[in-house]
Amino acid sequence: MIPVPLVVCVLGGWCFVYLTDVLLKLSESYGHCYEMWLGSKGLSLSPFHIRWQTSLFNRLFSRCARINPHALYLWFTSGLVFGLVSMCGSVVLLIRTLQQTVHQMTSDHPQGANQQTLQVVVPGINLPVSQLAYFFSALLVSGVIHELGVWHNFVLCVAALCFLFLLPVLLFPVYYTGAGALVTEVVQGSPADGPRGLSIGDMVTGLEDCDVRTVEDWNSCLTTLTHTPQTGYCVPTHTLQPSWAHGRVYRRLDTSIECCSNNSLTDLCFSYTKLQDKEVRHTNRHPDTHSPSVCVTPSLENQTRLIRLTHPPNTQMLFVGYPPHLQYAVSLTNFAPRFGFLNLDLPVVMETFCKYVISLSGALAVVNSVPCFALDGQWMLSALLEATLVTVVTDRQHRELIGFFLLLGGSALLAANVALGLWMVTAR
Repeated sequence: MIPVPLVVCVLGGWCFVYLTDVLLKLSESYGHCYEMWLGSKGLSLSPFHIRWQTSLFNRLFSRCARINPHALYLWFTSGLVFGLVSMCGSVVLLIRTLQQTVHQMTSDHPQGANQQTLQVVVPGINLPVSQLAYFFSALLVSGVIHELGVWHNFVLCVAALCFLFLLPVLLFPVYYTGAGALVTEVVQGSPADGPRGLSIGDMVTGLEDCDVRTVEDWNSCLTTLTHTPQTGYCVPTHTLQPSWAHGRVYRRLDTSIECCSNNSLTDLCFSYTKLQDKEVRHTNRHPDTHSPSVCVTPSLENQTRLIRLTHPPNTQMLFVGYPPHLQYAVSLTNFAPRFGFLNLDLPVVMETFCKYVISLSGALAVVNSVPCFALDGQWMLSALLEATLVTVVTDRQHRELIGFFLLLGGSALLAANVALGLWMVTAR
């Protein structure tokens, strides 16, 4: 959740700015001069909104337009085609998203809640507070580019996607990938923290028998370990015999044997069964497979797992708990520095910023193409109707009436997605 002091500071600061603006406008002494100053700077204030207009770049745009008018014509013609396609595609996407949301609301076991293409973002709920700097920076860049049109938001999205894809190549001289998942942050007090846990700079190369070369491998391995039974370990019988003589043997209902009563808060109890030669081949092998062996399995309940993390040159870390908790306790990156003076977080910052630009710029391109009041889709639809219905519907008022009902439907579709999406995010 968003810290209360941060909310108080933001709301208090905005209220101070807005009230100061209102008082200055109402002032008989400074009101006229203040409004003249706002007009000269291109500034205007309204509740929770500051608008800045400038003609500073007009000469630059004018010079660019005169360099190659034909290329510029083709460029904006491509934008026109994209606008028409995106307007139709945005309606289909919103309908599909609304269907998914309704299905999740009516289902007892919702699936794919985080797989929707469009999601309502609420800081502190589905947007971590630590990511707010990335969010607003990417929103600023995407918003400025959006003033050139939704076509340029799409171009920015593609450019950021290409940069993200080529990032390992661009950083290859100073960072390498494919050797494992590098730890960049460990949550204090989490199961991964502590003297025998993970540290910043550790390179994780394996989870049990699952090799980890990238962060994607890390997530895939944890998902596999979550949905598969606990791994057993093949141990020679003679290593367990001394422990049998010192303690009582507990036999479980499934005929397996436990070395203890499994009621300790600090020690982990194991159960074991004798293996046949064929079974040894399918178990986590011991080097001496010719000696009598038993399969030793941690006696854990529910979805708790014992997981060995390999992060050389340190000893293996043992994790006992629910595997997704390990995923939330550690932040990792694919990029490892070639030199000690390099910052571990630089590739993470670049990668995260690109992802936010792709997400937000793509969302602006899609959402603003919806035929909805006060969005770019309103003028796109109006221009489309004027270009296609002139010969079919000759009366201008009838064309405007058709456009009004289409805009009303698009506005209702967008409002339903926002309202239900907001409810899904805040209610669960």
